[in-house]
Amino acid sequence: MKKGWLRILWEHLGVAVGVSLTALGLVWFMIPNRLASGGVSGLAIMALYLWQWPVGITMICLNVPLFLISWWVLGPLFGLKTLFGAGVLSVMVELLGVWVGPATSDPVLAAIYGGGLAGLGTGITFYFGGSTGGTDMAAHLLRHWSKLSVGQALLVIDFSIIALAGVLFSPELALYALLALFITSRTIDLVQEGTDYARAAYIISNCPEEVGRAILDKMERGVTVLQATGAYTGQERKVLFVIVSRTEIARVKEIVADLDPKAFIAITDVHEVLGEGFKPM
Repeated sequence: MKKGWLRILWEHLGVAVGVSLTALGLVWFMIPNRLASGGVSGLAIMALYLWQWPVGITMICLNVPLFLISWWVLGPLFGLKTLFGAGVLSVMVELLGVWVGPATSDPVLAAIYGGGLAGLGTGITFYFGGSTGGTDMAAHLLRHWSKLSVGQALLVIDFSIIALAGVLFSPELALYALLALFITSRTIDLVQEGTDYARAAYIISNCPEEVGRAILDKMERGVTVLQATGAYTGQERKVLFVIVSRTEIARVKEIVADLDPKAFIAITDVHEVLGEGFKPM
């Protein structure tokens, strides 16, 4: 029981750190430069410049109804950690707005660094199982009421907000906001998937046993044999599947070329590998 409470405390602390970094990205870069790069924060930035409504308070005023409607329409799809993340984000935006000032007045720098910092914070929030709420909830509601997928719904919502910002502010600021949104999404992916890219190789050879044994003996990497059927020939074939680090892929190709120069190899990126020989679970 104690371990369970410690885990819950750790996760909420991680969510708080993540949303605080997102808030810093907003206060330092996005809000002062009127970069409404989608989401509830984008609407709140527009409300600040149109009616002088505080960004943090506007965000919580939008998030709470969205949370309640989502709970009523979709059920408990969004947990209390979502409400916690959205609440801490709003509070930190208001607090940091008092404590720190704008980092730059250059919209390009603001889009790059603001998008990166917001993405880092959001990625950490997701890593600890939290959420900043906002358009995530709106996208699920839109999916419920339309034929759009969640990803498509998010795209529609964010682009609509950026387009509205382009009308209210300027098309140029909308383009900077779009750049910030792209950087945010890529940074979230980077935090979620990590930077330790590996390589996966699919090998089709006329001597799969020899190739597989050579990889096992010379590289000490596991090899999985997949049973496959050629669509054209109808013949049963063995496909070797092996995952190695980036520096080892050249060695795999060398081994295969030595044993079977006519072999077929398909190599793809693997963003995260957990288990023996790689990162522990």
